[in-house]
Amino acid sequence: MDSRMPSLPQVNLLPPEVRAARGLTHIKRILGAALLGVLLLAGVGYALALSVSASATADLATAQVETVRLQAEEAKYADVPIIVNGLKRTTDARTLGMASEIQWKGYLDAITAVLPTGASITALSVAQATPSIAAPSPLDALSKQGVALITFTGRAATLPDSSAWIDALNQIPTFYSATFSAVTLEDTSGKHGYTISSTVSVDSTALSHRFDPKSGGN
Repeated sequence: MDSRMPSLPQVNLLPPEVRAARGLTHIKRILGAALLGVLLLAGVGYALALSVSASATADLATAQVETVRLQAEEAKYADVPIIVNGLKRTTDARTLGMASEIQWKGYLDAITAVLPTGASITALSVAQATPSIAAPSPLDALSKQGVALITFTGRAATLPDSSAWIDALNQIPTFYSATFSAVTLEDTSGKHGYTISSTVSVDSTALSHRFDPKSGGN
């Protein structure tokens, strides 16, 4: 047997105006809480925006200071490109001007070393190519073009062996197409001697290349 009491019907006797007023109050509380949340979120967003703006301003100020510093450093070295270009022009001019350099002392010593016994050089001249002057043509039209032509005269007590003399000159490195001639000479004492004359061409391997640009552009 069920001992529970039957529920009695409940009737809300409050006037509709009271019930509406209570519902409106509840809604106002919800709206107030929502508005407060929005205000809090807006405040947080504003504070965050201020922080980001301050950081960006600080970064901008730092960048501006660094820019000023770099501009000052650049000003210190403003003359460097001018100096570098000047040095390059000087180097280029030296390279061009010295392109035809031959270190003659070694070659003159070599000529002296192969002179016939009793002979000596009395005059010597060199015709050489330069950046503005073409090389002299070889005396032998069938010979290759060289970079210089040496002409010298001398004296000898006895008539030299012309073939041996020409061979000796042609064996000197870079020399080729040597020539020889001799003229009888009688001095005031009645002694006979000879005036000797020779020419020899010099090929391009005689160029020193001391001032050529180094490999790698240095």
